[in-house]
Amino acid sequence: MSSMLGVLRSQIPHVPHRFLSSRPVRVVRVSHVLPYRATNTSTAVLKLSFFDLLYVTMAPVQNVLFYKGPSLPPFPSIVNSLQSSLATTLAAFPPLSGKLMTQDDGPSSREVVIDCSPGAVSPGVKFVEAEYRGGAVDGMRRLAGDEEHDAEVFALLVPEVGPAGQLPAPVLAVQVTRPAAGDGTVAVGVSMHHSACDGRSFWRFMSAWATAAREPGHHLVQPIFDREQVIRDPRVQQLTRKSKQRFATNAPVDAFRFPPADMARQRRRTFWLGAGEIQSLKQRLCRQGSGIIVEPLSTFVAVSSLVWTSIVRAKSTMDHADDDCYFLLSADIRRRLRPPVDENYFGNCVMGCLARATVADLSRDGDDGLVCAASAIQRAIREDLEDPMANLEHRLALRHGLPADRVTVMGSSNQFRPFETDFGWGAPSRVEMVSMTVMEEVVLRGAPDGGVQVSVALGRTHMEAMTSNFRQDGVHIRQGELSACKGLLKTLHGVIVWG
Repeated sequence: MSSMLGVLRSQIPHVPHRFLSSRPVRVVRVSHVLPYRATNTSTAVLKLSFFDLLYVTMAPVQNVLFYKGPSLPPFPSIVNSLQSSLATTLAAFPPLSGKLMTQDDGPSSREVVIDCSPGAVSPGVKFVEAEYRGGAVDGMRRLAGDEEHDAEVFALLVPEVGPAGQLPAPVLAVQVTRPAAGDGTVAVGVSMHHSACDGRSFWRFMSAWATAAREPGHHLVQPIFDREQVIRDPRVQQLTRKSKQRFATNAPVDAFRFPPADMARQRRRTFWLGAGEIQSLKQRLCRQGSGIIVEPLSTFVAVSSLVWTSIVRAKSTMDHADDDCYFLLSADIRRRLRPPVDENYFGNCVMGCLARATVADLSRDGDDGLVCAASAIQRAIREDLEDPMANLEHRLALRHGLPADRVTVMGSSNQFRPFETDFGWGAPSRVEMVSMTVMEEVVLRGAPDGGVQVSVALGRTHMEAMTSNFRQDGVHIRQGELSACKGLLKTLHGVIVWG
């Protein structure tokens, strides 16, 4: 055990054997990793901002990364490397070793904070070692490349940080899983409390951790965590004070109140768009939408338009042609606050943009429906982000009243590069967000060679029609295992889909 860890306590969880044997993932060992060295923090308690408080009651940000191939070292070496580099990384990210908790802030105010005191940090970050026992010898390799998501198993590949909204709770937990039989595949699962990070911050941590593992001794730049020092827009500060008063009365403060996903009624599938196909899609949209679409057209808007129209057409009939449908996306507003937020800031700093269109508009023939979708998304981004704090409480109240079955939630961004998370064994073969918590959700990720990964969660009865709509919109879809997809991306201008 590396002395770098300072203290690393291990234990075998006391779980009945009959329960363990019935689960495809069995926990083998639970350890706790402490920061490599004591770090100087400006305060033992990190106060959260309004943007953080929106996510206190929501599920954590959970991602699983699959690695496979001959470059993988033996599992004990993987565990040792991940633990040692995690200890190094936590020294630069001290709040991630702490705990989320509430504390009184006056007679009528209660706030949620990250406790970074020695007592909160001393247990360390939970590090779970597990085995996948499902399927045949190559079961985990197939899990990493199957056409359809096995969402129930994916949920067992990320560690728990406690029930959503229940405090106190750890900020971070890590899990590494290997196949019980065979070798050559490993899954790294990470859970981070959403009130501590947005997507940009999450992948910044992952990049730093991977760098520490791949390049021992590399100096990691510590982000800025102090919300009060960085987020100085007076309107944000006012909303933070109001949120504390709401917590004092146990009133919820959340980003949106959609019902949780019913896993029995949901399917998940991942699409890959190659760089050539994306460029072709942009050209089609700009040609058909001349004078309507603002150029240059971003990859995010082009891909989002394709997914949104495909979903709406799969779900709707012309009997509901006049119904409104909505596309809810989260946009980074660090540079849009006044004064702007430092680029080195670690925490939540996103705000929702809501696009609206009718079923009839998105169901127009040819590329006309795509143009309507792209125009609506561009308009929402332009209007909602011109001044993201303007009438914010009113906009949040309107969002709470939206019919959940007509809202497509977009999470993450193609600007994130999770496939660059190389711990020294090469790039991951597959990366998935496990915490897709609503019935209808889309996650965009930057993919190799300029492509985009699109993961879709949708009602079971609509997934096949949604895929068919991709084809009908002129997108060539190839099915197959992810390992084959990544090789094809280098030579094909097309979309590759799991499922």
